[in-house]
Amino acid sequence: MIGRRWYVAILAGLFLWPATARPADVTPRRVVSMNVCTDQLAMLVARPGQLHSVSYLASDPESSAMVREAAAYVPNHALAEEIFLMKPDLILTGAYTTRTTVSLLRRLGFRVEEFQPETSFNDVRANIRRMGDVLANPQRASELVAAMDGEIAALKGQKPLPLRTALYFANSYTSGAGTLVSEVVDLAGLVNIADGLGLAGTARLPLELLILSRPELLAGVRPRQEKPALAGQNFDHPAYRALLSKVAAAPLEDRLTVCGGPFTVEAARVLQNRALQDRTHPADGTTLQ
Repeated sequence: MIGRRWYVAILAGLFLWPATARPADVTPRRVVSMNVCTDQLAMLVARPGQLHSVSYLASDPESSAMVREAAAYVPNHALAEEIFLMKPDLILTGAYTTRTTVSLLRRLGFRVEEFQPETSFNDVRANIRRMGDVLANPQRASELVAAMDGEIAALKGQKPLPLRTALYFANSYTSGAGTLVSEVVDLAGLVNIADGLGLAGTARLPLELLILSRPELLAGVRPRQEKPALAGQNFDHPAYRALLSKVAAAPLEDRLTVCGGPFTVEAARVLQNRALQDRTHPADGTTLQ
């Protein structure tokens, strides 16, 4: 009961304590990011000392491509009270970050900038440039986009075997048209079988349909789990394991595709390198097993 009273008192105090937000046209000097995707864009774009805190997920090797960089910042758990006490002059968040927290912080007068998730490399470019604008560092953003475009051009210059590729994840999900992962497959010079099946967005791909589609490359990652879980049962099915033994396979790590960024190009490079190999020879350490 005492703990509950203390928490209520803290919240009440938040409403009475004026926020320290600065006008949008002033360069932010103390920035807090509450979302793993804005975390990474901010770490890439921010000037030294400008970014104060990133979400705890930025240090999760399965979700973040910038774990090492995240160690330099104060972690947060996207809680209104902890963000408030950091006294940021700019808060960065994703469109689907806890709406109650975002709403409360705005009511307290903080400047909050929301970023939409990326579904294409054009979206990645747009979000990098927007991050450059909100952090008042557009030159750095332009440099990042130019470097990424250089890597994309290099990948497009390669001529891999256009393998029919099946994206296959936990719970038998795949990624079809309108997703960043599907663009990764296209950039690698491969063919996403989901397109031929008329699957768009994140959709279920039944095992029977996967096998009948006769993929030449399986791309995905088996979820890491300490105990058996239903989410990974599709990878243990005898029919799937038989298919896996006959076709090429490559990883598609969540840390490279959960959020869009320059690092997402690496996912396309992994797939393309696998396609450039002899399809009859399995790649050591790259199977989905």
